[in-house]
Amino acid sequence: MVNMRDSLIQKYNVPGPRYTSYPTVPYWEEAQFSLEQWKQTLKTSFAESNSTEGMSLYIHLPFCESLCTFCGCHKRVTKKHEMEQPYIQAVLKEWSLYCELLEEKPRIKEIHLGGGTPTFFSPAHLTQLIEGILAQAEIAEQHEFSFEGHPNNTTREHLQALYDLGFRRVSYGVQDYNETVQKAIHRIQPFEHVEQVTQWAREIGYSSISHDLVFGLPFQNLDDVLNTIDQTNRLRPDRLAFYSYAHVPWIKGNGQRGFKDHDVPKDEIKRQCYEEGKNKLLAQGYHEIGMDHFALENDAMYQSFQAGTLHRNFMGYTASKTQVMIGLGISSISDSWYSFAQNEKKLEDYYARLENNEIPVYRGHILSAEDLMIRRHILNLMCSFQTSWADPSMQFPELAEVLGQLEEMRDDGLLVIKPQSLRVTEQGKAFVRNICMAFDLHLKRRQPESRIFSMTI
Repeated sequence: MVNMRDSLIQKYNVPGPRYTSYPTVPYWEEAQFSLEQWKQTLKTSFAESNSTEGMSLYIHLPFCESLCTFCGCHKRVTKKHEMEQPYIQAVLKEWSLYCELLEEKPRIKEIHLGGGTPTFFSPAHLTQLIEGILAQAEIAEQHEFSFEGHPNNTTREHLQALYDLGFRRVSYGVQDYNETVQKAIHRIQPFEHVEQVTQWAREIGYSSISHDLVFGLPFQNLDDVLNTIDQTNRLRPDRLAFYSYAHVPWIKGNGQRGFKDHDVPKDEIKRQCYEEGKNKLLAQGYHEIGMDHFALENDAMYQSFQAGTLHRNFMGYTASKTQVMIGLGISSISDSWYSFAQNEKKLEDYYARLENNEIPVYRGHILSAEDLMIRRHILNLMCSFQTSWADPSMQFPELAEVLGQLEEMRDDGLLVIKPQSLRVTEQGKAFVRNICMAFDLHLKRRQPESRIFSMTI
């Protein structure tokens, strides 16, 4: 007999976006975009917000020594560490081009180093990079600098060097502690490695340590997930990401070919992993924050969620909300609020554009008034599990149609609809991507002809 929860999973587990942006990248209108438009919208947004809230900076460091076969990120696998220095110089040149464009000194509120593997780079090269960035900027009084560390190659020297530069948050990719799962995803990583780097970060003085856990990985079962959570709790990270594995092997170059489709857990197993994993995290004192994140009460993300200031962008959830986010490095995506822009994905093309003194953007999207309105609704849902259209500026012609579509989800107990607002229920939190899809007018108007999104549950 199928219980109600399983029937909801079967009903709503469909391909759908993760909504790190709206419109989502497949629906960007690239033909209407130009580099000059990007520059102009960036300058406008920067002038509006730099002096009051500052800006965010995402730096993509793409190199990895080996390929993790669960990863859908843009990376370049190499053991050639001589590639570090030219890449650092290129990123600093890109930053200089932006600083020349913006004319006024940027006030940096947030820096995040993502990858790839940021700790592929030596502490000396990371120091060169950050010092070069900060030499052309001011640091906002309230700021957060963070980086992603690989437990197998993050050294105490990495942690100390970045701490000395102002970094106070580190995120470690754990995924799962079961050896069979680790072999399948090509990420052998003993608990002792994670324990060591977590301890080092605490000893040095990092105020927020985050671990990323993934459920739905190949060969993974419920016991694996619960055991990983128990082992993680021994280390008591301040923050946790508890993601559903995004199985998208059809996307070229993402490396998800180390196992077969039938090795990936079925929907009902994933649902059980999520439900029981979430309950265990809550019992251990973690609080659910937005979609797939948990934090202790001392963590800035929990405090931001409570204050209603949580934000979501291409870096995921952040406690530092800024109107402008500039992405540096290959494949990085920038956000001026009014537009998105993505850098060249190939290293050779990225270098060539910079040699010609060009900002290396190759595609993007200029947001319409409708886009901006829907973007606010989706951000509200993803960050606070509610949204309102009491303000006329949040009303749009298709609103009645959207609410009509949501009635079935209301009847299924996933949300509460009031005359001028809606709220996601506790049961509905697992389905927040589906709820956002009802607001996604681009998706409604043009359903993808081929599969481009991971499953929503």
